[in-house]
Amino acid sequence: MRTAKHEHTATLGRGTTLPIRILLADQHPVIRIGVENMLQDAEGIEVVGEAGDGDETITKTHALHPDILLLDLNIPKMPDEEAMRALVSRSPETRLILLTSTASNEEALAALQLEARGILAKDALTDHLIPAIRVVSSGHYWIWHRRATSLVDTLRTLAQSIPAAPPQNKSYGLTPRELEVVGCIVAGCSNRDIAQQFQLSEETVKRHLSNIFEKTGVSTRLELALFAIERQLVAPRS
Repeated sequence: MRTAKHEHTATLGRGTTLPIRILLADQHPVIRIGVENMLQDAEGIEVVGEAGDGDETITKTHALHPDILLLDLNIPKMPDEEAMRALVSRSPETRLILLTSTASNEEALAALQLEARGILAKDALTDHLIPAIRVVSSGHYWIWHRRATSLVDTLRTLAQSIPAAPPQNKSYGLTPRELEVVGCIVAGCSNRDIAQQFQLSEETVKRHLSNIFEKTGVSTRLELALFAIERQLVAPRS
């Protein structure tokens, strides 16, 4: 629900847009104060609430319906991943940006598993916080220090940073062809794309995917892509 302030802003005239409404959740008051100071003079951005732990974050997200939830990845009293995904799904108008103390691919993968649209290292907030908010608000992704137009673009970026020659004893029983299909999934290929690349029928591609899902224990293409990157099943594409 929009506050009276936002209802007033919406009536100012044609062409006027509502501010991007931010809920800031971090256990450290100093971080919250610093972030709010960074945002207070940013045009079109408004901090509408703060939270110091997971319980408060959930309560205020449901009450305020912010456009962006800036959330410390390690905030105390935060529920498990399943509950976090439920929070995101119950507030579809709210896009999640995670804040971390370090910049690692493991944390980027954790962010994607939580359906986050962005992830930022706290020591880079001065340079990247406002651009990240604007990018995520516009429907795109922000990973560490750059904009990504889509989830596929994000996965490609992560894939490019893993070793080119993954250990052979980590294939999880996948055949060479199945590993090629996994690489295509990480690159964002459709079943038709894969079929054309390897001169297969789409039914054959579907059978490969069914076998891959069974061997890896995943159930969706996104889960497979994250599984593959996290376990170094694919080499980076140039």
